[in-house]
Amino acid sequence: MKPLFSLGPFTIHLFGVMIGIGVLVGLLLFIKEAKSRKINHKLLLDGVIYSLLGGIIGARIVYVVIYNPSYYIVNPIEILFIQNGGLSIHGGIAGGLLVGFLFLKKHKLPIWETLDVVAPSLILAQGISRIGCDVFGGPISSALPWGIDRGGELLHPAQAYEFMLDYLLFGYLFLRLKRPSYQGQVFLHYLIAYLAIRGIVEFTRINPLVVGQISVSHVMSLVGIITAIFIIRFRKKSRVINNVNTISKKEYIITGLSVLILEVISLLLYYGLQG
Repeated sequence: MKPLFSLGPFTIHLFGVMIGIGVLVGLLLFIKEAKSRKINHKLLLDGVIYSLLGGIIGARIVYVVIYNPSYYIVNPIEILFIQNGGLSIHGGIAGGLLVGFLFLKKHKLPIWETLDVVAPSLILAQGISRIGCDVFGGPISSALPWGIDRGGELLHPAQAYEFMLDYLLFGYLFLRLKRPSYQGQVFLHYLIAYLAIRGIVEFTRINPLVVGQISVSHVMSLVGIITAIFIIRFRKKSRVINNVNTISKKEYIITGLSVLILEVISLLLYYGLQG
């Protein structure tokens, strides 16, 4: 991971800073939306912290099990050194979702309504955090001007592809949250769309392949998408909302401009810090 500066024995990395910024921005949006729906946002702050820890643990476990189990058997203490890299976003989503679900159930909070409110904030935080992620795209043609130079070789800016698609998804989810058809729709759409985004971006990265150009990440994304589609069939039948809300033209314009500003600022930061 790219270091920014050191404080005594501690090194501050770009990825950690961007994760912190992403979490803060997402959290502020989540609190705002939770308040507007009169959900207990103070209690949910505890749930967010627990879910974040669950996501980190899940991300690390899946990375270790799927990508490099033999190394960590020989050097088990390395599992604790997250700063050295090695997190799986699929494991992060699964771990955070499991902890969040158990927290909401324990405190008898509305599970699907809360997950819907979380979804736009979550994808926004993920998009911002990707700005600081290490460059690990596959080789790109020298004729394409947006490649990132690493050791004299041009690589795909896979992280930039991902956060640009993440912000588009954020715009859609933010508007969908104003007019859902059933409880859980916003979150399930997030899950399907984000896993699809990961599948698309995966073609520009280098990862262990299962068959042909299909990687381990593609398989995990496909499993998640199929699961979400299966759940949607039941949610549509049980929790239909007769929604009379309308989305004004002004809201479409403001959301579109916000997404465009996010795209431009993030690209400038990405190439300024990583290029």
